Amino acid sequence: MSTVSWITLRGLFGRRRFLLLLPLPALLVLLAVIAGPLGADADDWGPPVLVGLGLAVVLPVVALIVGTGVLGAEIDDGTVVHILTKPLPRWQIVLPKLAVATVVTGATAAVPLLIAGTLADSVRLGLALAAASAVGALAYSALFLALSLLTRRPVLLGLVYVLIWEGLLGSVVSGTKVLSIQQYVIALADRIAPTALLEGGVSVPVAAVMTALISVGFTVLAIDRLRSFSVAGETS
Repeated sequence: MSTVSWITLRGLFGRRRFLLLLPLPALLVLLAVIAGPLGADADDWGPPVLVGLGLAVVLPVVALIVGTGVLGAEIDDGTVVHILTKPLPRWQIVLPKLAVATVVTGATAAVPLLIAGTLADSVRLGLALAAASAVGALAYSALFLALSLLTRRPVLLGLVYVLIWEGLLGSVVSGTKVLSIQQYVIALADRIAPTALLEGGVSVPVAAVMTALISVGFTVLAIDRLRSFSVAGETS
């Protein structure tokens, strides 16, 4: 498993795609840093920066780029054949790749959220956002990794989920929040550090249970899909 993780990390950091991870977290930190000197009140800039940018854009988009890249890139260039021909149980391929995607996504999103949350309210809020985003990174990564095995257009479908389901529908149809990873992250962060800057749409028990179900369910789905994956590298 360590070999698969190392190959995944090398492939991920060796592609230009990784450069796409940097601008959004940098923008999040920049906005949080300049808000104070500009005289903006935290109650005014906190929600749009922490939630509107950090949890609604930075976390899911980074997870989408990384989650679909840890295996999707190998499917695209055909190198997945070398992995599939190895005498490895499919879970020993999926789990290390999921772990890499979760760690990279979590670190990339948690650090700027830690800084922004601290500047907006307190160190406690910063740590809460970082911890909750790490949990969210696992759920998002499992979802997007599975999508990379289920369809030839995982990025497109991932964007539909993030922008349409969580973004557009989540703001006007309250029922969709039950299936929103973003809402789970908000609920968990608000439970750790209660604040008026975060307004969750689901309860903490629902957030915890649904996060676990999504993480485990899509991981199992990815393993099952990889078992039936054609050595020719074709997906449905």
